[in-house]
Amino acid sequence: MMRRTGRFHALFLSLVLSAAAGRPAAAEEIVVFAAASLTNAVTEIEERFEAESGHDLIVSLAGSSVLARQILQGAPADVFISANAEWMDEVEAAGLVEPGTRVDLVRNSLVLVAHGEAPEVEIGRSLNLAGMLGDGRLAMALVDAVPAGIYGKAALETLGLWNGVAEKVAQSDNVRTALRLVATGEAPYGIVYATDAVAEAGVTIVGTFPEASHPPIVYPAAALTTDGSTGKAPFLAFLAGPEARAAFERQGFVVVGE
Repeated sequence: MMRRTGRFHALFLSLVLSAAAGRPAAAEEIVVFAAASLTNAVTEIEERFEAESGHDLIVSLAGSSVLARQILQGAPADVFISANAEWMDEVEAAGLVEPGTRVDLVRNSLVLVAHGEAPEVEIGRSLNLAGMLGDGRLAMALVDAVPAGIYGKAALETLGLWNGVAEKVAQSDNVRTALRLVATGEAPYGIVYATDAVAEAGVTIVGTFPEASHPPIVYPAAALTTDGSTGKAPFLAFLAGPEARAAFERQGFVVVGE
């Protein structure tokens, strides 16, 4: 009887060790705060990372300004992916970025979209954007807080178009909300990222803003100085790897360094 019990314990231990061999030593939850414009790419990356690592990503998607303020107020995030450098700078200046972990991931471009089908236009100083809008609104993310809105306002100011449309701007708390306003026809035109426009069948890209009209649109990522998950480093490594890079490119982003 004692020998049977011993053999049973040995068999049970063998099964446990075999089952554990295919999983990380300690699967954890990793809280990721990511810019709303990354929604499609991050959703794909989340599925692939969880399948390969066994860790569980808890992803919060919103405007970079909202996420940065939450982090500054003590939100327990492990990784922050911002849609512009300035909001990451603020988080880093507060001592909340782990030294040596910040990296620029991808770049984006800024486009003018229209509801439904619409002809292309040349975006420059001669564009009669106010006339195109008529009595309608220009959908944009918050122009003083959300990166897409900040870039959009900067581009319009550079091209001398801002004063003519400022009173017609309908501001939203993130770029995806601005995109939906155009897709549903609540606004005839909007300014969004190219990657957002490609993901929405209800809009047409009618023009791309010149790169020189606004600051470079770069998305930095970094681990945060929380006492949270030890899975932060593996996730950042995955973001820089071939599977994540391919996911970004499928959504229209340009991977930094390529």
